[in-house]
Amino acid sequence: MNWINNVVRPRIRSFLQPKDSGTENLWVKDPESGEMVFYRDLEANMWVVPNSGYHMKIKASDRLAGFLDDGKWQAVSLPQVATDPLKFRDSKRYVDRLKESRVKTGMDDAVVVAVGALYGQAVTVAVQDFDFMGGSLGMAAGSAIVTGLETAAAKKTPFVLFVSSGGARMQEGILSLMQMPRTTVGVLRLREAGLPFIVVFTNPTTGGVTASYAMLGDVHIAEPGALIGFAGPRVIEQTIREKLPKGFQRSEYLCEHGMVDMVVHRHNLRETIGSLIGILSKKPAHEALSGATPSRFVAQVDTKPSDGAQGMEPAHAE
Repeated sequence: MNWINNVVRPRIRSFLQPKDSGTENLWVKDPESGEMVFYRDLEANMWVVPNSGYHMKIKASDRLAGFLDDGKWQAVSLPQVATDPLKFRDSKRYVDRLKESRVKTGMDDAVVVAVGALYGQAVTVAVQDFDFMGGSLGMAAGSAIVTGLETAAAKKTPFVLFVSSGGARMQEGILSLMQMPRTTVGVLRLREAGLPFIVVFTNPTTGGVTASYAMLGDVHIAEPGALIGFAGPRVIEQTIREKLPKGFQRSEYLCEHGMVDMVVHRHNLRETIGSLIGILSKKPAHEALSGATPSRFVAQVDTKPSDGAQGMEPAHAE
């Protein structure tokens, strides 16, 4: 009897109780250098490995808290869509995959839309979370992006989009592909309203997302080392039977070839986007960045007119 109470029952409880990933995985391995980093240190550094600078994936809630003023934001209510319109099933049912992802992430789907302030300027922000089924674009994600664009247009705010996706969601078939033109129309409406649309590419951004709203921003910013493209490099190499250039489809390569406007460290995104919003909204740089908190990474803004216009120099680490 003691054996059952002291061994068997506690073991059963340990299987049934959800595990806390924060305490279970005290050390995280850097995919680039193999260095083991303490979980709390990585979390405090916005999920950037201190020594190598490798940008790891970050939760949507952590992204919003680190980006907006005082870490405060208000979620935008998103429309409900059909859960499993095609009754899709592969190795398991689509509805079961959705349930697992919702339990894992605490999100309803891959995109969170919020309103908040950036250096006192009202902004609408959408974040695509790769942890939810690879950030795949389905009807719910597409509706969330459209809702974010419509919210920005209604509130007359800039729209900032953090993208991370493996592409369209195969379990929804043609319905997921229809989100590409649908979101494109939403971007056009925001543009007609004369409001800034800033896209931040994170690792990875591929497939139908890259082929639609992700490439329609007024300014394209990428985090260092992010994979950005329609098809992956392995698929391209197998198709053309040629070796691709080093760093092909990475942020730095695409910036050199004009597909991305700038590559910005995660620590520097607040200052850089705050400056861009000030410029695109025709506000002086010092007004746009008023109340800025000290940062290890400082955006360099040229406040001296040059040929009648303000310009932004590439951001860099001090």
